[in-house]
Amino acid sequence: MMKKTISMKVINWNCAGIDVGSRSHFVAIGQQNNQVREYGVCAENIELLCKWLISENIDSVAMKSTGNYWQNLYRELNKNGIEIVLANGKHTKNAKSKKTDIKDARWIQQLHSLGLLSSSFLPDDKTEI
Repeated sequence: MMKKTISMKVINWNCAGIDVGSRSHFVAIGQQNNQVREYGVCAENIELLCKWLISENIDSVAMKSTGNYWQNLYRELNKNGIEIVLANGKHTKNAKSKKTDIKDARWIQQLHSLGLLSSSFLPDDKTEI
């Protein structure tokens, strides 16, 4: 039996995927081991995360909306001018395999690079008040 392959074009070249957590965030800017980093959730850690993304020329980030853990990260990314796709967790479910935070971050980055994630609705400041 001949194996079939499917190729897809990269839509977002300079993008990252973030697996948001309560204790730490795993950030993937590519699919290699050295392209994934773990950051804490404190303000200074989130600032370092943003500085790393900017130093790597990342202009777009996808992350799944996990509880309320994404909110501080979202504000800091937005403040730094990075485009954010806040994806529904159902849209980032991985195929059957052992789940790890690193694999999740890579999977989100891969989906985002291929343009397969859409952002959840977020009201603007005026509407939210």
